Amino acid sequence: QIDGKDVTVEDDATLLDAARIAGVSIPTVCHHEDLKPFGGCRLCTVEAEADGRTNLVAACIYPVQTGLVVRTRSEQIDGVRKVLTEQLLAHAPESPVLVELAGEYGADKDRFPREASFCILCGLCERVCREIKQKNAVGSVDRRPDRQISFIPQVAGPECWDCMACFPLCPTSALRPAVVL
Repeated sequence: QIDGKDVTVEDDATLLDAARIAGVSIPTVCHHEDLKPFGGCRLCTVEAEADGRTNLVAACIYPVQTGLVVRTRSEQIDGVRKVLTEQLLAHAPESPVLVELAGEYGADKDRFPREASFCILCGLCERVCREIKQKNAVGSVDRRPDRQISFIPQVAGPECWDCMACFPLCPTSALRPAVVL
């Protein structure tokens, strides 16, 4: 049950899949229907109640189960989404997706100090390159909190000019091809 609506889905579905089938909107910036679930942004946090216990879970990676009761909006969930949006806005204050979420959740885009990178580490570019294009031209360098996305020069040089599948997926619009003059 999601927000009072009974939903029947396949056994391998996630809560995000079930919500979309039920017509319930849950925000996310790291999810793409053609990619494996990632759970990076956590904006899809919902309350999932089973066996009398309630947990906050990432809807994009949490599997459905019989008898699960899910709430997608509450004071607590909205508070979580507000803080997550504020943290993401520190990296990409002009991202249309994040600006819209800031309006919905009352987020202050100036709450956290600005970061030098416009990347919010959603992983979409890395995952589309690995999972769909099977080129591995984009990868992670370091680990959180210092993790960065980087193009692998030996692979990206010959592969990316003809592909560029990752660029339109970037929710911050900061990922753009270099212009050759």
